[in-house]
Amino acid sequence: MNRIALNDVDSSQIAAIGHDPETNTLAIRFKTWKGEPSSLYHYANFTADDFAAFQEAESKGRHFGAHIKPFPEKYPYTRVEAKPSAPIADAA
Repeated sequence: MNRIALNDVDSSQIAAIGHDPETNTLAIRFKTWKGEPSSLYHYANFTADDFAAFQEAESKGRHFGAHIKPFPEKYPYTRVEAKPSAPIADAA
């Protein structure tokens, strides 16, 4: 699977998000309860329009909780990484 570039977001629950439009994959790096970057998950079937709405949401955590998390059949997910092994944002 291709590595998806992540961008930091202002959220108490989510550290960074990214999207691969070729595979319609959403990448989310969550935060620990201490606010540190934590596990990375990929969500399938996530369109560019879905990602635009997520990016524009006033609260990323609230948007995730209302529009993504409750729908595992629509957006099946896999944990890609248990904790970060590199900086959140790619320096490319």
